[in-house]
Amino acid sequence: MTGRILGISGPTVTVDLTGLKLYDMVRVGEAGLIGEVVRLERDRAVVQVYQDTRGLAVNEPARGMDAPLTVQLGPGLLSGMFDGLQRPLERIREESGPFISGGRELFPLDRDRSWRFIPAKREGEEVAPGEILGHVEEGPFRHPIFARHAGRLARLADGACTLGEALGAMADGREISAVESWPVRKARPYRKKLSPSAPLVTGQRVIDFLFPLARGGTAIFPGGFGTGKTILEQAIAKFVDVDLVVYVGCGERGNEMAELLEEFVSLADPWSGQPLMQRTIVVVNTSNMPVAAREASIYTAVTMAEYYRDMGFHVLLLADSISRWAEALREISSSLEEMPGEEGYPTYLSSRLAGFFERAGVVETLGGQIGSLSMILSVSPPGGDFTEPVTQACLRTAGAFYMLDTSLAHRRHFPAINWFQSYSLYEREMVGHFSERVAPGWGELHRRCRELLQREETLREVAEIVGVEGLQDADRLLMKVAERVRQEFLSQNAYTEDAFSPPEQTLERIAGIVELFDRAEARLKEGALLDEVLKES
Repeated sequence: MTGRILGISGPTVTVDLTGLKLYDMVRVGEAGLIGEVVRLERDRAVVQVYQDTRGLAVNEPARGMDAPLTVQLGPGLLSGMFDGLQRPLERIREESGPFISGGRELFPLDRDRSWRFIPAKREGEEVAPGEILGHVEEGPFRHPIFARHAGRLARLADGACTLGEALGAMADGREISAVESWPVRKARPYRKKLSPSAPLVTGQRVIDFLFPLARGGTAIFPGGFGTGKTILEQAIAKFVDVDLVVYVGCGERGNEMAELLEEFVSLADPWSGQPLMQRTIVVVNTSNMPVAAREASIYTAVTMAEYYRDMGFHVLLLADSISRWAEALREISSSLEEMPGEEGYPTYLSSRLAGFFERAGVVETLGGQIGSLSMILSVSPPGGDFTEPVTQACLRTAGAFYMLDTSLAHRRHFPAINWFQSYSLYEREMVGHFSERVAPGWGELHRRCRELLQREETLREVAEIVGVEGLQDADRLLMKVAERVRQEFLSQNAYTEDAFSPPEQTLERIAGIVELFDRAEARLKEGALLDEVLKES
């Protein structure tokens, strides 16, 4: 299926190909730049090119690839760094320098690397789709190889093999490969979706204690410039209690991504002691990369995350930031001259985001394991305006909302999560889980902490009128204790040992503050002076 370029408008290219399907891949120009079909007309197609189109000319060749954008799934993804099209950035840098040249393509996985395959089935056995045929060791993980078709095994390898070799064959002649291709915009199958029942421990006290997130849940971090979105997401990526992390730098600055990678290479996972990068996949589409590849990057990342979820692992997808993805979608929509919606975003923004969020969850896989995919997405509303379309579209679907407050950030309180505006729809179930698994008093302390903060907020308005000295001793005590809750409990320094707080340590710290308040309140009732009580504490 070949043709010619009819017109070029920035990254939007019109070609005279027929017989294409929407979202099929097309190579355009002498350089073989890759694009995606975004509009079909009677005798032509409109292609959004993923790469820089400078130098492209009319009448250069175009060729359909008869397939949508796909990722290659198999051993070797972990510790990898890819762009939005799953091109291996480190190998490209080694071979051609720090910038990706037009039409430059490499297979994302190392075909020559040797893996030891340990079979779990025997020749002649009948297998069903999703059954484990065997596994290879990928770092600290046992990477299973699944049957993709039902049938009888005619041959199965045992021992060292590479990704370029077949691991065996079915009786009908179909080969068994360790590598699987999957279209990024199509969710991977599972038996059934389950309700989230276990917490996702992030190590951030304000999240784990006040607004807990569930494994398989979704959350957003909206916040203006300087509120610490990137630092908070990076802290969660370092310490979160999951098997694997997929981190997407979507339209972020290159220096921030370089800093992230430098830290991940040097740090150890606090749960396993292994190098942090061994459990991490990084998808990088910095702000200087083409917007079409940025729009595809979150789908590339979520497909890789689903692949490991299907093995029964607990996976976390972090995207920084979804606003940059929405801006790329807006730019593509504008180049196609589509009818704009609010603030120029396409009218289908909400449905696209909802479809993406739907790929999170706890599932029973085709092989019968239980795996989960959680999502935490940062949002960068212009001017910190939370009424803008991207934030509002995310709010309709996300299960937890962590509002990053500019005033808290200006007071150097980090994480700058506003404890009055934030919420979690998983709170009741997760507080019950912590009460059962960590300590029976978790729920009561959760209630007392909320009560202290709410009473302090009420008293703050009174104190602004009459002054702190005009308050009664009991009220002044409450404000002092609430200040300790804010400074010693809710605030964490991402660059010290306090950056990570396990649930037991979190409970111990808040229990100590509440106990101090109860003792001091009892002393005041006995007639002691506030200054004496504060010295005793």
